[in-house]
Amino acid sequence: MGQKKKLDLLALSSVPLVMTLGNSMLIPVLPSIEKELGISSFQVSLIITVYSIVAIILIPIAGYLSDRLGRKLVMVPCLIIAGLGGAVSAWASWKINDPFMWIIFGRVLQGIGSAGAAPVVIPLIGDMFEKDEEISAGLGLTETANTGGKVLSPIIGAFLATFIWFLPFWFIPFFSLVSVLLVFFLVKSPKKKKEKQSIKEFFHQVGKVFKSSGRWLYTIFAVGCIIMFVLFGVLFYLSDTLEKNYHINGVTKGLLLAIPLLALSISSYVSGKKIGNNKHLMKMVTLGGMGLLAVSFVAIRFQHEFLFLLSFLVLSGIGIGVSLPCLDALITEGIEKEQRGTITSFYSAMRFIGVAAGPPTYAFLMGKGDHMIYYVSGGTSLLAFVLVLFFIRPPGKEEEEKDKKNKGEHLLNPT
Repeated sequence: MGQKKKLDLLALSSVPLVMTLGNSMLIPVLPSIEKELGISSFQVSLIITVYSIVAIILIPIAGYLSDRLGRKLVMVPCLIIAGLGGAVSAWASWKINDPFMWIIFGRVLQGIGSAGAAPVVIPLIGDMFEKDEEISAGLGLTETANTGGKVLSPIIGAFLATFIWFLPFWFIPFFSLVSVLLVFFLVKSPKKKKEKQSIKEFFHQVGKVFKSSGRWLYTIFAVGCIIMFVLFGVLFYLSDTLEKNYHINGVTKGLLLAIPLLALSISSYVSGKKIGNNKHLMKMVTLGGMGLLAVSFVAIRFQHEFLFLLSFLVLSGIGIGVSLPCLDALITEGIEKEQRGTITSFYSAMRFIGVAAGPPTYAFLMGKGDHMIYYVSGGTSLLAFVLVLFFIRPPGKEEEEKDKKNKGEHLLNPT
């Protein structure tokens, strides 16, 4: 991988980092926002939910546009929109007496921007490299940046809120501007061939992809959703447990939340570097990751004292971390460039659904008892293990050799 490509990856890695910070950074600040604005818990939860719902709806559209118009042409304006959304929320919090609806409007803008920013990174990396092992390494780096944002966000958000409750909003346009500059000046998109397909023909080709490869594509969509559902649900549960059971809050709570996320981030980086273009290894690593995730929650069910809880959640973070670059690589390397943005956008949307569904579901389960958290987390993780085991089937040696000679064919055997 050349030095120029490394700079491209560095710039692209800023995009998921910025998007994650712009959302997750607000989670530890929500109690302060609720208190300052005098709003209900449901209203304050909309600050996160509205962002996710808007992104879920628009991600497939952004993926389609990136296939038709170009990745960078979609990504840069969307980063600017995300920054403007943060600025609207920040300005309203500072200058308006009753800013709640303006904050929500700003979060809607952020959701629009996020839909065309972070999800487009995956297909763009697939476009930039010819070698599958370079694609895997690049995707591992961006997953590391994504998780790095999750590691830093509770710490940064809690720290900023100790000064002024709305200060985290102001950092969103700042981070977005940095990412815009990096992407605009450092990322050189591969030259796009002149598009001869009509829209009807394009969607016909996308339909053919789902018809021929739907079995493994739907599996990756489902597993990506499950991983994000468990991850964000467990983070919500851990945050609540640290505060209510152990009376730990503020920056200290942010640091403790960051421990399993740091394990996730490191394991993502290592996994992306090691899997190369070996599809069989990708499947085995994903199986191992989902198995480790399921076993961690079985162990927590029987021993959930504080140190054991944190230790087992570190193991679950490793399980998620090693799996994510494998899923990214399987779907990116298995789809032709012309439809890659559209197909991977469905995967990104499913991950956002998991993010949006995790916290409210786990909040409901917590009312039923901690044991329900462990049963649901372990059960869904086991479901992901079974799906990967039976529905993702890498090609045999002969098929893999054929694929190297015919680069346009899909890399996975759906049968």
